[in-house]
Amino acid sequence: MSLLLDTAPATVEVIQPSWGFGTDNLYTDILIIVLIIVMLALLASALMVNRAMKSIIKITMPELVKEEELKKLANRGWLKRSWNKIMGIRPISEEKDIVIDHEYDGIRELDNPIPIWFNFLFYGTIFFGVVYLFIYQVSGIGMNQDQEYAHEMVVAEKERQAYLAASASNVDENTVEFEPDMAVEGKAIFAANCVACHGGNGEGGIGPNLTDKFWLHGGEIKDLFKTIKYGVPDKGMVPWEQTLSPAQIAQVASYIVTLRDTHPANPKEPQGEEVTYGNAEDTAKANDGAGKEKKAE
Repeated sequence: MSLLLDTAPATVEVIQPSWGFGTDNLYTDILIIVLIIVMLALLASALMVNRAMKSIIKITMPELVKEEELKKLANRGWLKRSWNKIMGIRPISEEKDIVIDHEYDGIRELDNPIPIWFNFLFYGTIFFGVVYLFIYQVSGIGMNQDQEYAHEMVVAEKERQAYLAASASNVDENTVEFEPDMAVEGKAIFAANCVACHGGNGEGGIGPNLTDKFWLHGGEIKDLFKTIKYGVPDKGMVPWEQTLSPAQIAQVASYIVTLRDTHPANPKEPQGEEVTYGNAEDTAKANDGAGKEKKAE
């Protein structure tokens, strides 16, 4: 199967903006400058007219100007009174009305009321507590700590599975490692794609025996991944990277590791060179995984 790619270079058409200072068109630049000058002149004229109108109103209608100033002062006074009320501030002139009728060592106390903002926070916390109690303890609408923990664990597990799936897709012949859990899934892939050439138990057929210590292209997990991925076209083995994902290739390679020294019936004669497996830990895991698989069957 060949893959045809269009190698013609893409052409990008650069469209110059029709408006903007610094263009190649001199007349456009001049027009922009003129428009800016006109706009500045109009703005200056508007400011001058506004100042002139204020002067005319001040001379012809002084009572109107005085009324506007009184309104501004009243608005400022209203804001100040509102702020003092919220903060619970009383003017000094009203202290005589809030003096408490007792004195100690020449010190007299004022009966200042509690500020509105403090009452708002106080009653707000009470309201919040009642709502919180109803939602989380009475109605069951909200999740308690145990339920929230279980929910977060479910979300974390989904994120972990997504991360593992992404990591599995990024594996290659340099980073692949043997995993007994992947070997279980690799067995199904092996049965669907590899049995025709290597036999149902890896004993060999058209292809070589996968259960002995003799290998044509290396018997470690990285060698197996590379052989499956790129194939051996000279021997008739296709490159499986076009059919299987990197994760699936890693699963098949892990399953083949579990076939070490299983001694199936009717094995094919040894081919290649005898190898000594360098990773003893992987071999132990493979034997343990193969033993568990046989018990499960």
